[in-house]
Amino acid sequence: MEAGGSRFLTSDVQYACLKTKKMIHVYTGEGEGKTISALGLALRAIGHGQKVVMIQFMKGRKNTGEYLIAKRLSPEFELYQFGGEDFIDVENPDKIDFELAERGFSFLKEIVKKKPDLLILDEINLAIAVGLLKLDSVLDFLDEIPTEMTVILTGRRAPKELIKRSDLATEMKYIKHPFERGIEAREGLDY
Repeated sequence: MEAGGSRFLTSDVQYACLKTKKMIHVYTGEGEGKTISALGLALRAIGHGQKVVMIQFMKGRKNTGEYLIAKRLSPEFELYQFGGEDFIDVENPDKIDFELAERGFSFLKEIVKKKPDLLILDEINLAIAVGLLKLDSVLDFLDEIPTEMTVILTGRRAPKELIKRSDLATEMKYIKHPFERGIEAREGLDY
């Protein structure tokens, strides 16, 4: 079916192949919604009985909705954080930021052996962009992921090499935000 120039595959055989092919999604851009989009896909996967693992780089706050819900969604959802409680200075990261990112990346290599259906690497794009992780190491990792796994990479400033490697790339564009009117982050909506 070729509706409006659509390239979607429609045969049963093609669909079966898509279900078993590894997929790489990149959610990037300056606008809100990257982590939320990944969590939405996680919720959908969990609804279908799939296993989801989320590894957060540069994040260590325990009062976020995704951290607080992890226990309730267990064992289908696991969340691991490799960041401090405070936001990092992306122009001048501390030594501990590099150490935490490397620990997260080492942990990632181990967790992938558990073969979750969906693996979310939250803020990994920005971790690469500010030099906490090496792009080549992440690209090599993506080459090694199991065939049946989907990986989502979130964060601003996704390198063009990640976008090129992805099967799906979405850019969140900043248009306006409540912060502009002095509205602070709201529990349950912004964190």
